[in-house]
Amino acid sequence: MSSLIPSPRIFPRGFSRGPIAIALLMLLPVGAMLQAAAKPNIVYIMADDLGYGELGCYGQTKIKTPNLDRMAAEGTRFTDVYSGAPVCAPCRCVLMTGKHTGHAFVRSNGGDYNLPRSEVTVAEVLHGAGYTNGFVGKWSLGDVGSASTPLKRGFDYAFGFYNQGAAHRQYPQTMDENDQAIVLPENAGGKRGAYAHDLMTGRSFDFIRRSKDRPFFLYLAYTLPHAEILVPEDSLAEYRGKFPEKPFENKGAGYASQPEPNAAVAGMISRLDRDVGRLLALLKELRLEENTIVFFTSDNGPVSVGGRDYEFFHGAGPLRGRKGGLYDGGIREPMIVRWPGHVPAGKTSDVPWYFADVLPTLAELGGGKLPAGIDGVSVLPTLLGREQPALRNRFMYWEYPAGGFRQAARRGDWKVQRSGLDGPLELYNLRDDIGEKKNVAAAHPDIVAQFNAYLKTARVESAEYPSSGDRSKKNKKEGRKK
Repeated sequence: MSSLIPSPRIFPRGFSRGPIAIALLMLLPVGAMLQAAAKPNIVYIMADDLGYGELGCYGQTKIKTPNLDRMAAEGTRFTDVYSGAPVCAPCRCVLMTGKHTGHAFVRSNGGDYNLPRSEVTVAEVLHGAGYTNGFVGKWSLGDVGSASTPLKRGFDYAFGFYNQGAAHRQYPQTMDENDQAIVLPENAGGKRGAYAHDLMTGRSFDFIRRSKDRPFFLYLAYTLPHAEILVPEDSLAEYRGKFPEKPFENKGAGYASQPEPNAAVAGMISRLDRDVGRLLALLKELRLEENTIVFFTSDNGPVSVGGRDYEFFHGAGPLRGRKGGLYDGGIREPMIVRWPGHVPAGKTSDVPWYFADVLPTLAELGGGKLPAGIDGVSVLPTLLGREQPALRNRFMYWEYPAGGFRQAARRGDWKVQRSGLDGPLELYNLRDDIGEKKNVAAAHPDIVAQFNAYLKTARVESAEYPSSGDRSKKNKKEGRKK
């Protein structure tokens, strides 16, 4: 059935499905059309430091990702979707609040992560629309005991790492569940008995089973393949001996030693892929897959840390840069969306959108009320295969204050980047130059002028993350290792 013709599940009970009825229904806004049916379940899966080029369906040849490749074949693969930021905490803030980093409360790692009550989360929006919400994974927006834990920001269940500094450990001694730290005796004294990713998978499946009889939202923020580079033997064995290796040695209190880092990274990504496949199978087993939209993406670009060599796997694909930078290698992400009967199967879309659009999109899916002052827009028509021309003509914005203030923006095929608020703009045509190798600013002064005018209006100053790069004494004191 074409994605442009409503699925039978869209029609209210007793509604005629004749040609006139279909035509009338197609005149409704997408959100209103979906509200005529049961609210869809929403599963948003986000990997950690997974690069644009580290899935088979995005060009990876050394690492096996059959389940995500199949998910792309059964849904739509987006090629021009961006994170909200090039590092962990701010990208999660953008995702949760719908505000880009020119307006978001959290704009970098380090500083005060606790979202004030004025910042409305997507979980609070969906909770108000009748959803049961589960969070599993890396939170980064409020530690245990703070006023901004998942349970205090719209989620009904939470498990994982509230403080992202703890999320660097694959075999942690404690994790957080429902605002309490829980001890993992299997990992006491340096033992490796409980793999954090596996615990997250199990808790996610339990949440889905408990919530299957009512609309639910699961935000599954996995920590693979973020360092440290460790994976259980069954995943490591699949790649052992297949790659050249440069052993990584722990010379202090850093990440664990890893004699086979390339095999371990590949095993981590394949294990992530395996468990996405298991989640999709669970939805089918519970007869939920036709009323569940599943997103898969990553939080930012790849990085070489703890023995990981992302360049060996061409982790950023054809893109320039990596995690921590505003070239596309740091912020353009894989994005696969699957919803049988609604999201077109086997389609590839180059429509540009980003994490700020997630809140309004999920609000339209679930019938939630939009908070004021957000930067994103609903991309639901695009997800359903419809034309949304405005997305190609709007500006998307990023800033990143660490290591020297930087800004970037994209509009259509054009992308700019600069250092400082008044630095010269670099201009790239991404259609002709996906690797951002040729700065064409001198040849297009009119385009540069348009971006300069936009950048003057794109942000407000932040006391926590000032454009000067000088943090307040309060910020320095409260900053934590991330």
